[in-house]
Amino acid sequence: MSAAGPAPARRYPRPTKEQLAAAADKLLPDLIAPGLDVLFVGINPGLWSAATGWHFARPGNRFWPALHRGGFTSRQLHPSEQDELPALGLGITNLVARATARADELAAAELVAGAAELADKVERYRPRWVAVVGVTAYRIGFARPKAGFGPQPEPLRGARLWVLPNPSGLNAHFTPETLGAAFAELRAAVSG
Repeated sequence: MSAAGPAPARRYPRPTKEQLAAAADKLLPDLIAPGLDVLFVGINPGLWSAATGWHFARPGNRFWPALHRGGFTSRQLHPSEQDELPALGLGITNLVARATARADELAAAELVAGAAELADKVERYRPRWVAVVGVTAYRIGFARPKAGFGPQPEPLRGARLWVLPNPSGLNAHFTPETLGAAFAELRAAVSG
């Protein structure tokens, strides 16, 4: 298999209904290291991610395809390959650590508290860029009700701040192509 070729087809066990139910409120560890180029920030883990231990793991989530289309990875990684990201200068955390079936199960206060915790992580780990994937969560958590996609005017504890569309398959406003283009804009800024 070449480095640029597709990943081999593998079968991963699907979490059972019982495993998904047991994943509610479970915490998913951050994938973070000092000095990353980009720290991607999800809203919170879904039950599928909490059950598998992999970020953005639910089939239909478009984070991994967008990461590849955006030029961050040479091929589309499977969520089980997330540990390859730090070597590429990339990491993943969440605004809220606890898993839920849907992001709308989170209270605004959780997003605000999560934004404060994120600021502390950014100060500790010093990524160059922080990319929040979900404009609504960003608006609530950071008290920026009119924020849009793309670069934000204010830094976060020294890191440049960017807002990307939510890659959830439920976000029908963005196609795989437009998500990839949004990620590519960030990639160009990171490389520039």
